[in-house]
Amino acid sequence: MSRPEALVHSGGDVLAAAVAARLITAITDAQAARGSASVVLTGGRTGIGVLEQVRRSPALGAVDWSAVDFFWGDERFLPGGDGERNETQARQALLDHVDVDPARVHAMAPSDGEFGDDADAAAAGYAELLASLAPEGAAVPSFDVLMLGVGEEGHTASLFPDTPYVRESGKTVVGVHDCPKPPPTRVSLTLPAIGAASQVWLMTTGKAKAEPVAAALNGAKPVDIPAAGAFGRNRTLWLLDADAAAELG
Repeated sequence: MSRPEALVHSGGDVLAAAVAARLITAITDAQAARGSASVVLTGGRTGIGVLEQVRRSPALGAVDWSAVDFFWGDERFLPGGDGERNETQARQALLDHVDVDPARVHAMAPSDGEFGDDADAAAAGYAELLASLAPEGAAVPSFDVLMLGVGEEGHTASLFPDTPYVRESGKTVVGVHDCPKPPPTRVSLTLPAIGAASQVWLMTTGKAKAEPVAAALNGAKPVDIPAAGAFGRNRTLWLLDADAAAELG
């Protein structure tokens, strides 16, 4: 487990551009070392903004997009193609504009998919997929980069404070019910699955995030501030704008 580092940018647009450059570098470094890379995507304004910045980057062509495995940290359990799904937004922002291998885009099942409207079955199916792609003896792949957002109450992925899902230690993926933010049903990686990533990047902006950011970086319990429990094996980066960092020392 790595020690968290905070990097502060002047504003949200600068942050998104900086993270996009960082992501391209991480992918190309992984491909140079092993021939492929694996990335876990997130939704939200910042997460999708990063993908839009990647698409606009002059370094876009440095990546062999056909040799990247894409996963998601969480998903709104809605019908396929719904505009609120993280997958839909990621495709519109980047994936539909680069030469990805469809077999390497590992989306979480929609509510009208093979598992129907059973979010727990969809979670179990995604856990099986992750296990099938993991190194021998592991439950999930060794993700190169796993990106996350942070909510105003400190949630990350779809793990909210004081819920059974943030406490989950056995499963790698859970169906999440009765979320305090709509939609109420989601599918999410758990903290143990997040912790399998080489690098975890927590990205957030705005004054409303300053309190949970400071709490997380000052040792809050994950049950109170779920983002405090997100760590990468080799690096944990908190990528913030000045407002979100306002309460840090």
